[in-house]
Amino acid sequence: MNTKHKCAWCIGDPLYEAYHDTEWGVPLYDDRKLFEFLTLETFQAGLSWITVLRKRDNFRKAFDAFNYKKIAEYEQPKIDDLLQNAGIIRNKLKINAAITNARAFMKIQEKFGSFSTYIWGFVDGKPIKNEFKSHKEIPANTPLSDTISKDLKQRGFKFVGTTVVYAHMQATGMVNDHEIDCFRYDEVQV
Repeated sequence: MNTKHKCAWCIGDPLYEAYHDTEWGVPLYDDRKLFEFLTLETFQAGLSWITVLRKRDNFRKAFDAFNYKKIAEYEQPKIDDLLQNAGIIRNKLKINAAITNARAFMKIQEKFGSFSTYIWGFVDGKPIKNEFKSHKEIPANTPLSDTISKDLKQRGFKFVGTTVVYAHMQATGMVNDHEIDCFRYDEVQV
């Protein structure tokens, strides 16, 4: 039996727990992975994360392994295919946003050298280590996620509201929101 304390939000679903134990909150600096998480977070808007997590492999197949260069070139036939793909979330606005966001993502790369440099610049390149005792204390957004959301929108991104941005910050380790008693709290620090 696993006696390690985990964040309460993940307990009870093996897929959720595996995601929590291996990925959530680990600082990511790889542009392709950052784009994957940002895309998945935009599809999650208004839904639960577990819904997206269960469809993640289908998303990877449908969206060319999150190759943003390919996604930026999607045209109507590919969009029509995606809208018929029952393995993903078939929301026309979100599918179009993924394409728009891929193009905006590459513009950021051109300007900053990488998306990682851009996004991590908001936290001076290192994670913010919060000290929450319970998942109930964790906010849905912060003034910093408000700022990043506004900046992304000004750069042409869609479906990047402050809550989506904060979830992205949590997933990619820009903020460490593991509960302080969680075994991952210290493990995810760089």
